[in-house]
Amino acid sequence: MKISALGDQAIIVTFGEEIKRDIYEKVQRLFQALQQHPFAGMIECVPSFTSLAVYYNVYEVWKGNERSERSHDYVRQYIKELCDSYKEEVKQDVKHISIPVCYGGEYGPDLEEVAHYHGLQVEDVIRIHSETTYFVYMLGFTPGFPYLGGLSKELETPRKKTPRLQISPGSVGIGGNQTGIYPLETPGGWNIIGRTPISLFNPEEETPTFIQSGMYLRFIPITKEEYVSLEGAKKWM
Repeated sequence: MKISALGDQAIIVTFGEEIKRDIYEKVQRLFQALQQHPFAGMIECVPSFTSLAVYYNVYEVWKGNERSERSHDYVRQYIKELCDSYKEEVKQDVKHISIPVCYGGEYGPDLEEVAHYHGLQVEDVIRIHSETTYFVYMLGFTPGFPYLGGLSKELETPRKKTPRLQISPGSVGIGGNQTGIYPLETPGGWNIIGRTPISLFNPEEETPTFIQSGMYLRFIPITKEEYVSLEGAKKWM
């Protein structure tokens, strides 16, 4: 475990350098511990693949600090002691979801390119991509964008040399050893192989993001006709 400054009002706790489940569990364990036992002045915690960023109000930390230490030193020591003393298991509901995807054509303009890169048929790419169960490690980049672990090495594809300025909401892409879904219209450099008609982000909902970290996810191939009939749906199956 490595604790480093992240500006003057945050620290970052790093547990490793690889995308691995045991590292993810350590991140989530500290996240859970801080939710249950926050220190005075803590604002929020933001988990990622391998680390947890902890943001705090410097003045509030100093004011509630009985040791009269610098805020950064106090938070660092607090986290070390919490990691040593916290013994509870990570509490996270296991949820499996299915995401319908129309692969190729106007919805997946890079599908043939990905197939050609690997010397595969288009049907093989669809089969390999959709037969895997993925784990949602984190959300990032844009609201609701899920970073998924579990992509087959057969489909690992370099990001595009020239990113697109506009990618449609729901687009399913492959970038390096990851696959994910663009919930909003944004620029992006991943290879787009399909699109889901399901709405993944709605700021007006009580839970704005349809997909959450810790979920298991599978892609279900659908036809263009099925895509049109489902377009804009908030959930499926």
